[in-house]
Amino acid sequence: MRNEQKIFAYCERGTDPSFWAEPLNAVTNLGFILAFAYCVGALANRPKGEHGPWMHFLVWTVLAIGVGSFLFHTLATPRAALADVIPIGVFMLAYFGYALRRFLQFNMVVTLAGVFGFAALINLAQSLRCHRGRIGFLTDVPAFENTACLNGSLGYVPAFLAMAVIGAVLALKSHPAARYVLAAAGIFAVSLTFRTFDRAWCEIFTLEGVRIGTHFLWHILNSLTLFILLLAAIRHGHHYGRLRH
Repeated sequence: MRNEQKIFAYCERGTDPSFWAEPLNAVTNLGFILAFAYCVGALANRPKGEHGPWMHFLVWTVLAIGVGSFLFHTLATPRAALADVIPIGVFMLAYFGYALRRFLQFNMVVTLAGVFGFAALINLAQSLRCHRGRIGFLTDVPAFENTACLNGSLGYVPAFLAMAVIGAVLALKSHPAARYVLAAAGIFAVSLTFRTFDRAWCEIFTLEGVRIGTHFLWHILNSLTLFILLLAAIRHGHHYGRLRH
């Protein structure tokens, strides 16, 4: 079987195709595993029947994010990249739907419409390309040139906006989950900054002369973001008010 082409996307890997070329980027995925483990215990300690399958699905998706990201930052292949990005996308859509349904108390029709709209916004953000001062759906740029806006972070901006807006609305409603969601939005903004400037700051962030970049900080802060969001759902997403059908 022919070897898959390697993806050299982050500062720490450089042009090294080996398995452990990104040790920090690989090991810091432990944050997602720890978040998963804690939340499994937190769910187990809640009253029986308080949370349904949706909540458990969110928790297990965080485990999938950690495993998938580890595979990508070690194997660095296109298939491993899918294992990395698919669970992240699933979590964003699933949690957004959960927030609309449980926190904001929207009915199922509005919730589904919101999720589809959110998915379309994410797809739009990911489809935009930046090249030599231009931004848009560029079709005249050579395929080999990296044209992902903000080092590929633009696709995550809708998630930040969703957290900020939902957190603000919850705060206006004096919902107890508001401080969790707003805290997650603030941490995610910092996390997204480190992801964006990983390659730009490659020469600055070094360890004993070895370039490490800043992507590992994205993992640490992003796992904290998801942990806080899960805690908000576990502690305040159950039977808060009466759901509208």
